[in-house]
Amino acid sequence: MGVIGTLMLTTAIAGVVGTGVGGVIGALLQKDSNRTVSLLLSFAGGVMLSVVCFDLVTEAIETQVGLGIVIAAVAIGVAVIFLLNHLIDRKTNPEVPHIDEKHPKTADDLDELIHSDHLEQHYARKDNKLSLFIAGIVMASAIALHNVPEGMTIGASYASHNGVMGSAALVLAVLIGLHNIPEGMAVSVPLISGGMGRVKAVVITALSGVPTIVGALLGYLLGDIGAMGLALSLGFASGAMLYVVFGEILPQAILMYHSKLPAFSAIAGMLVGLFIIFA
Repeated sequence: MGVIGTLMLTTAIAGVVGTGVGGVIGALLQKDSNRTVSLLLSFAGGVMLSVVCFDLVTEAIETQVGLGIVIAAVAIGVAVIFLLNHLIDRKTNPEVPHIDEKHPKTADDLDELIHSDHLEQHYARKDNKLSLFIAGIVMASAIALHNVPEGMTIGASYASHNGVMGSAALVLAVLIGLHNIPEGMAVSVPLISGGMGRVKAVVITALSGVPTIVGALLGYLLGDIGAMGLALSLGFASGAMLYVVFGEILPQAILMYHSKLPAFSAIAGMLVGLFIIFA
């Protein structure tokens, strides 16, 4: 199997299979599972923080292109994902009745995180197929904003080892796969709660991991250019994931379950990630 084939297979397992497993778990849970999903999401957020802080950023710095360039790449990653999320929210939020001026400025339920509530509104109004298609594309885009940066980290790590799937890239793929299980739950639970069949919801959830493969190819091609490309790829992916963790996953986990437990769950995720990276 060639370099690209190995990368795509590894990323498919981490993205599609990991997300699909989360979808199955979500399908087996009761609808009222906010506590469980909140703790798992915050745990996943902690895992991703370990990946960013103890692996990706340090590897970007080791390219020796300059600390300023790495910081700029991280900042650009944060800004781009924030802007894209903002544009999606500005388009969809006015169409969802319960999201008004009193609503928290971040998602407080899973259907808001993936914008399935927006799609449900179109179904409820019995809108035409074009409107439903556009709403589906918006939901897919919201999910892709989480998955593409994850794939970029695997692809960039792969490129940094000259196209060899070494232990570092494999560890990263395992961590991404671990992170994707709660993410898969975050997709399947609201779809099932909205009335979709369990099997269909699980299939859609697994397919939502496909953008991870696209991100891996982007990360590899950019990282393969040279030290500058690798630093930019790693930095951008790090910034994107930092925004997803601090701007979406952790705030939502706390809003879904008002307790200090999500904080401890995030810390546990960081420690698990740290152990896997350096063990």
